[in-house]
Amino acid sequence: MSEAPRKDDTRAVILAEGAFGVLGSKTAACIIRYRPQDVVAVIDSEKAGMTSGAVIGVGGDIPVVSSLDEAMAHRPNTLIIGIAPRGGGLPDAWRPLINSAIGKGLDIVSGLHFFISDDPEFSEAARANGVKIADLREVPSDIGISTCKAADAKGSIILTVGTDCNVGKMTASMELTMEARRRGFDAELIATGQTGIYLTGHGLAIDRVVSDYVAGAAERLVVEADAPGRWLIMEGQGSLTHPAYSGVALGILHGAMPDCLVLCHQPSRRVVSGYDRALPALKDVIELHERLAKYVKPAPVVGLALNSFDLSDDDARRACRDIEQDTGLPAVDPVRHGAGRLVEAIEEYLAGRCPSVGTES
Repeated sequence: MSEAPRKDDTRAVILAEGAFGVLGSKTAACIIRYRPQDVVAVIDSEKAGMTSGAVIGVGGDIPVVSSLDEAMAHRPNTLIIGIAPRGGGLPDAWRPLINSAIGKGLDIVSGLHFFISDDPEFSEAARANGVKIADLREVPSDIGISTCKAADAKGSIILTVGTDCNVGKMTASMELTMEARRRGFDAELIATGQTGIYLTGHGLAIDRVVSDYVAGAAERLVVEADAPGRWLIMEGQGSLTHPAYSGVALGILHGAMPDCLVLCHQPSRRVVSGYDRALPALKDVIELHERLAKYVKPAPVVGLALNSFDLSDDDARRACRDIEQDTGLPAVDPVRHGAGRLVEAIEEYLAGRCPSVGTES
């Protein structure tokens, strides 16, 4: 398992150069939303002088600064890379900043596919300065193929899935977990990506796993977190209809063997992220997930978690109403409206579930 080196006294500066925003730097945005106490500044020269609250709506007066030197005035002890460029590589422009951070004694937390700790220049500098490097996407070498062990889970498995990548699956999973706990359920978020690993302190970056073992990785996470009566709320990745990330989405769906699904969607989005292809209709996406799930274990979509950050309150509520009418399922923005109705839909389904529910094709 990947472990996040989150300390009780973490004072992090987050690197989000040129991309600080709700979608542009989702790792930064989620850490600030759920662990604001860990963050002292954000680096983005394009938005320097603003506050986190002004840019992404959360984080209050956390300052956005133009450089690492400026951030040092806030006494950070950690640098978190808060952007995940397509492909997960390390831009050459970031190397001097990371080297400088190590030289200043800052621990490094990275969710890139490029491992900072494997780079000779960075690793040697870290040793010389007593700095720890955490590559959150590092995965165990002993993951095997799925053996359908998740079918024997004593708890209930709830998987968030998406109409696209980067539509809020991690946020929805977090909101569902917190709301379920508030209602007295034993609920645990199962992190499958770098941001969730940082927030929970554990997990496994499934998009780093060899394709044959993706389902096995999802199964392993379920088995290790399982307990009688527990809600295992697993964060999905990618999308079944995304040209680049469909494989990881299907692997998680089959390996986790969920009891039910929550579909995440951004109402204003019309095309697939990074591609000139129209998003499919919601009913088609729901039917696709239920049809593919049933070959391993039936799992209906019981509700929709909407990401309406770019809509007005009135437009967001209108989108919820329209989607509910279209799908017949509860639809809410869990950040704006709370996750209560989604938790109630999950509870209702789990209380009376039948193997044939939601599996008609």
